[in-house]
Amino acid sequence: MICNFTIQAHSGQPPHKYYEFQFACDLCGCSTSSGSFGFGTLSNANFFGVRYIYQNFESRNGIYANSPIIKEQFNTYQAWAQIPVYKSFYVSTTIPYQDLRRVYTDREEHINGLGDMNVIAWYKLQFNKKRETDSENVDYNNLAQEKSPHSFQFGLGLKLPTGEFEQRLTNRINPGFQLGTGSFDGIAALGYNLGLDRFGINTLATYYFKGENKNDYQFGNQFSYALNAYYAFPFTSFNVMPFAGVSGDVYDSIKQYNETLTDTDGYIVNSSFGVEVATKRFILGANYTLPLSQELFGDNVESKQRFSIYLNYAL
Repeated sequence: MICNFTIQAHSGQPPHKYYEFQFACDLCGCSTSSGSFGFGTLSNANFFGVRYIYQNFESRNGIYANSPIIKEQFNTYQAWAQIPVYKSFYVSTTIPYQDLRRVYTDREEHINGLGDMNVIAWYKLQFNKKRETDSENVDYNNLAQEKSPHSFQFGLGLKLPTGEFEQRLTNRINPGFQLGTGSFDGIAALGYNLGLDRFGINTLATYYFKGENKNDYQFGNQFSYALNAYYAFPFTSFNVMPFAGVSGDVYDSIKQYNETLTDTDGYIVNSSFGVEVATKRFILGANYTLPLSQELFGDNVESKQRFSIYLNYAL
């Protein structure tokens, strides 16, 4: 899915420099979710808001080149937030509602309901620039240090099995057609940010440890990565921040009853671009993602395009 980002919270005026943002993979309960849609925005670290995510897939219903094509549309409506805890510690969370539709040549299949919630605790390691002074009589305890453009983020979290998992849907071509995984999953993330005035480059690596649900079904572990660049154009009362980058996911095979299911692993590499407009208190953003290379479920599932739009209120 794309990258949305988080930066240090602002107050009073729109942000204009040192965009220290991190991004993490969206966990919408679908095994084909990629790491391109994140938990935050370019404009602030502390917020609450709403977000809509659209995903479009095509699955081949058969083993032959002329087998019927199944069109799938995944709609996710999220309430999401990032909340400060103490100094460099903060927590992000999302509560998704899923509306998934699959269109066959002769019928339709539709499921909707609450998806899998997630909570991630983050720690930001912010570096300071080295103090330089010609004076020998300086009180360094009272001398404010300027922040370095370099920072790291460390995240640990948990995905909760709040979305329904249906065993009957596991025989579909795309096993990601589920409201939830039915399991508790662990999340570990490491990010590095470089912010030079209005320009920045950011990287993130995230690993998802998938648990086994009550049906003895276990989605494969997932490794996600992303690299993005942005540039900020400040105006009197708002900022415009376009961004672009690449992201990808690598999926391990699904297991059931400790047996590995064939053609259930894969990878995807995405290009993404978008823009965000930030005022004093409101942030409006949009993001579009297009696959560059992919091999999902034995090439039987193809991700077509993904889109996200969000509106947040800065705390």
